Amino acid sequence: MNEESKMWQCQVSTCGYIYNPEKGCKKSKIPRDVPFEELPEDWRCPLCGAGKKMFKPL
Repeated sequence: MNEESKMWQCQVSTCGYIYNPEKGCKKSKIPRDVPFEELPEDWRCPLCGAGKKMFKPL
């Protein structure tokens, strides 16, 4: 997996959602191949509502 397609996991202990740029996020209407860094700053986890700062790279 190259640097551009790395996945990010939500670090909220009850959630565990993983943003995978190869899939995007249907619930947030984010198309596939959008790197995590290019998500809008106000984007939130579709499961728990955590902000981008709560995500860490896998």
